Amino acid sequence: MDKRKVEERPQRDLHSEALAALEKARAMPHGPARSEALKRAGLLQNAADMQGLTFAKRGRPPKT
Repeated sequence: MDKRKVEERPQRDLHSEALAALEKARAMPHGPARSEALKRAGLLQNAADMQGLTFAKRGRPPKT
């Protein structure tokens, strides 16, 4: 069993957390701290998007 506990959060929470992190990062002055904050916001957004793909219903038509 994996030693790390995987915390599952609802997709809506991940999206709101990603948006909050992005807003916070954009308000920071330019520099390495801002770059790291933007990376974290991007990772949160990717996690929210991947969670949506994982729980997508079968037979759903592809997005066009």
